[in-house]
Amino acid sequence: MTIKLPQPLVDYFAAKNRHDIDGMLVPFSPDATVRDEGETHQGPAAIRNWMEATTRKYRVTVEVADATVNGHAWRVAGIVSGNFAGSPAALHYNFTLDGDRITTLKIGA
Repeated sequence: MTIKLPQPLVDYFAAKNRHDIDGMLVPFSPDATVRDEGETHQGPAAIRNWMEATTRKYRVTVEVADATVNGHAWRVAGIVSGNFAGSPAALHYNFTLDGDRITTLKIGA
């Protein structure tokens, strides 16, 4: 059975695959936190800086392969392709949602 992603995650991945920073930011709450590559980024300015830097460096696209949900927590498995050693690679995107906003995102293997 395929799980249908909630709209904030659909919007995030669609914008990510277009390399659209403004579009990627839309679903995040004003006090959201992102954890990636051992660093934490909190709030719109810090998250924008992270998005700009990683988009410029890696030019990543994500093909959603699977997703599970537990309450407000979503774990999305993605096949990630871009400018990095080992591309493509499987990564997990762990989201917490509050209504129609992403409050946390943790990216890892």
